[in-house]
Amino acid sequence: MLDIKWIRDNAEALKQALRNRNVEGVVAEETVAKLFELDDNRREIIGLTQRGQEERNRLSKEIGQAMGKKDTALADALKARVAQLKDDMEGAADAERAAVKALDEAMAWVPNIPLEDVPVGADEHHNEIKRVVGKPPHFEAGFTPREHFDIGEKLGMMDFEAAAKMSGARFVVLKGGLARLERALGQFMLDLHTETHGYTEVNPPMLVRDEAMFGTAQLPKFKDDQFAAAASDAKSGWWLIPTAEVPLTNLARESILDEKQLPMRVTALTQCFRAEAGAAGRDTRGMIRQHQFAKVELVSIVAPEQASDEHERMTSCAEEVLKRLDLHYRVMTLCTGDMGFGSRKTYDIEVWLPGQNRFREISSCSVMGDFQARRMNARYRPANSKSNVFVHTLNGSGVAVGRALIAVLENNQNADGSVTVPEALRPYMGGMERIAAK
Repeated sequence: MLDIKWIRDNAEALKQALRNRNVEGVVAEETVAKLFELDDNRREIIGLTQRGQEERNRLSKEIGQAMGKKDTALADALKARVAQLKDDMEGAADAERAAVKALDEAMAWVPNIPLEDVPVGADEHHNEIKRVVGKPPHFEAGFTPREHFDIGEKLGMMDFEAAAKMSGARFVVLKGGLARLERALGQFMLDLHTETHGYTEVNPPMLVRDEAMFGTAQLPKFKDDQFAAAASDAKSGWWLIPTAEVPLTNLARESILDEKQLPMRVTALTQCFRAEAGAAGRDTRGMIRQHQFAKVELVSIVAPEQASDEHERMTSCAEEVLKRLDLHYRVMTLCTGDMGFGSRKTYDIEVWLPGQNRFREISSCSVMGDFQARRMNARYRPANSKSNVFVHTLNGSGVAVGRALIAVLENNQNADGSVTVPEALRPYMGGMERIAAK
């Protein structure tokens, strides 16, 4: 969430940022105008409340003076006026709460401001290549690489039909060597990030309340992309997490951290759940776009001056996963029209998939500024300072386990239908060097 004081001082900058994010100019103008209107109403009500309190304090003093002079009639009249003011102020307090709520609800729909070095563009076609690492794998002459679902089904270890009978479309059952390979990938990533990159492993809840989803900006804008889970007594409800970003980032909610605690780096391997409401007709075959998938998430809570360097560091940590798996990839800087709602700058890491003959996203690393911190009221106390400051948050995939599985299958497939296990994963596979049909 943005700061309304910043918006008042930088109205034109916000309008331009909205236009850069593909918001129509007239809508950008109307959005800012509406925020000003709601804030003006809030300020006016607060002013009335303050003036009422000032008058009440003044009258209370006059009552004391009247009582001192034994002017009972004047004292009673002043008391009646104070009683009326009390009723008026209770009504004003209700109006103030309503005004604050209206402004907050409107602010919750305003996206973050992109950093100045983010390329301006309408969609993914305007993203910029930051770097390319490695080369595509070489296959035997005459062999056409298969897509992951063909590989998995021929191995007899990837069953979409069985999953559909239980759960419908966009689910999969992995068996045997592929089930173990997915587990190995997750464990490998966790070990890398905790032992080499200094992240602390966390095992968080996968059910969270509205406040947690709002804090990381999944609500209200992306409500239709989430899975809600109601309690059996229907008195309370939860959301299945779309990513461990939600519980990991909310570890700092409603907290005042000491500067010595920053940067705070945490990671988790969890199942993730997404309704994919806007993905009808896209990637309907295979594991690219699932309702349920595993992912290793990286989250950093930092001081503002640490955020830029931390973004580069986090991205390099995610890249190291692909380097150790010997996968060809590229890093893209997303343009203003393609980056996420809460992000100030995002790097996407795209891995090469020979079966599709194209790059596909496997990780997205974003710096959020204080956008999420304001929604969570997450702050820290700088050394030698009497005031608290909002932390800055970052999140990234380190990486998506299902898509890493896809990449390993497609890049390590053999003409006989088997898959060579990358050396980095063999310790997690009991020394297995090859996955083949039985």
